[in-house]
Amino acid sequence: MSITTQITSVLNGTVQAVKSIIPLNLEMSKPLLINEPFLQQGIGVLIGMTGDVRGRLIIEGNSDAIGRIGETMFGMMLEGEMLESFAAELGNMIAGHLATQLTVDKIVMDISPPTVLVGETKIYGFKKAIHLPITIEADKIIHIILMIES
Repeated sequence: MSITTQITSVLNGTVQAVKSIIPLNLEMSKPLLINEPFLQQGIGVLIGMTGDVRGRLIIEGNSDAIGRIGETMFGMMLEGEMLESFAAELGNMIAGHLATQLTVDKIVMDISPPTVLVGETKIYGFKKAIHLPITIEADKIIHIILMIES
């Protein structure tokens, strides 16, 4: 399978995973190609991808955006360490669903445990990445960054 086909499958699988996991109105923006570094400014979670698809997945947003998702899923506001823990679990759910979704295309992908990133962080170590901005309920944004090694 070509790298282009794999990337397309990963991107489509990511969109499906996000739509399946996050129970809110979502608007997917057009994917963008970005170069390093990626500047993470809120709360993020980084998950490694191994197997047929190697790279990293980052899910990032400010406290309001991640908190809104948590509030909808758990029925209460999350703050501090609970919000950071939720971000890790959200990343696990999305990456796990993505790995399962890729089996349809006969792509094997395993995931690493999540690493939570809080505050302003510059992320290096990739040449190009796909940035998928997602608007939640018309006024909050999360960012999905796919750093796929070719």
